[in-house]
Amino acid sequence: MNVNAPKAAHESLDARDRPARLTVGVVGAGRVGPVLAAALRLAGHRPVAVSGVSDASVRRAATLLPDVPLVTPAEVLARAELVLLTVPDDALPGLVEGLAETGAVRPGQLIVHTSGRYGTRVLAPALRAGALPLALHPAMTFTGTSVDVQRLAGCSFGVTAPQELRLAAEALVIEMGGEPEWVAEESRPLYHAALALGANHLVTLVAQSMELLRTAGVEAPDRMLGPLLGAALDNALRSGDAALTGPVARGDAGTVAAHVAELRKHAPQAVAGYLAMARTTADRALAHGLLKPELAEDLLDVLADGTDGDKTTGEGEDR
Repeated sequence: MNVNAPKAAHESLDARDRPARLTVGVVGAGRVGPVLAAALRLAGHRPVAVSGVSDASVRRAATLLPDVPLVTPAEVLARAELVLLTVPDDALPGLVEGLAETGAVRPGQLIVHTSGRYGTRVLAPALRAGALPLALHPAMTFTGTSVDVQRLAGCSFGVTAPQELRLAAEALVIEMGGEPEWVAEESRPLYHAALALGANHLVTLVAQSMELLRTAGVEAPDRMLGPLLGAALDNALRSGDAALTGPVARGDAGTVAAHVAELRKHAPQAVAGYLAMARTTADRALAHGLLKPELAEDLLDVLADGTDGDKTTGEGEDR
């Protein structure tokens, strides 16, 4: 395999100027792998094999990578110079170890995983077999459809790689339309926790908010929330904590108490989350001078009372 191929691609991003293209294989046809392989195909690389077990994986591979054969993971590695390991985080260590132990990994092969949690250390068994390890995590949610290929444009990738492979890693990310953001090996778990806190929990909060609005009689909660949440996200990205608004940041203890009472009545499963976020919001608002200290005491008393009440009225809790 020509290890310098990604470097040449980095120097010229026009696919017509890239004679040294890589054969690409995907182990794990979830929502991420086929999308990245499709993006690499647009850059001139050649997907040659994909593995998948579930019916959804098979359909996804057929849609995004038509005419690419569905084979076993070992056969994927036998056919490809660049292998994308796109399996769940918890399955990754065992997969890498198993592939290395069975001799599936070849010297000079680029082995890339897309886990946010891990850096390249998890690829140590493949490295010992002579492979070239890269960790390329796209900081984006995936649907597993062709829409995701377009969304990769400008998407940040959390990249961890050995020093001698930094140009290769950077080139592959750029070829997929992304922007490389270097993350140290020891910082990967914190990096991933930060993304999960923002993106995954955001989905939960929005879905919960829509449910509550429907309960309140709002016919189109998505239309109501769209402009509000869009403005809140934009303001938060621009200004951080200075963008905080609402009753907690203002110190409106009575309003917060009313919220907690209504949630207990109509959505007791939402109380714990509301109180946790309200306490965190109050702490940050107070630290940044948005919440007046004289108002914070009453507010925190309400939130503390809410916690005590939550412990004694657990009948309505989901768990």
